[in-house]
Amino acid sequence: MVEYNAHQLDTVFHALGDATRRRMLRDLSAGERTVSQLAEPFAMSLAAASKHIKTLENAGLIRREVRGRTHMCRLAASPLASAHEWLAFYRKYWTERLDGLEALLRAEDGEEAKKTDKGDDR
Repeated sequence: MVEYNAHQLDTVFHALGDATRRRMLRDLSAGERTVSQLAEPFAMSLAAASKHIKTLENAGLIRREVRGRTHMCRLAASPLASAHEWLAFYRKYWTERLDGLEALLRAEDGEEAKKTDKGDDR
């Protein structure tokens, strides 16, 4: 299993834990945006938007560049890849368990069908 930086994963999952920040990331996936553009869909102040952006920056999920008086933000997706790899272990875990449950249920359905068929022969 791949070793993960626990602190990095904690900050990424903390950042992703908020719907506003997830929406900001989705918006940034279409291209860079100003802080004002990121704040606009939420009718929030620039100060509130800046707090969300700072959280995303701390997680390494966005990069901010100052151009004159304008702060431009762009997506930095590599921490998402680390989180995806970490989650893949659990996807495999649950897939195996659900496959086992499906096999058990199919076997039970097969047994029920046999009982029903035997009852119809009488």
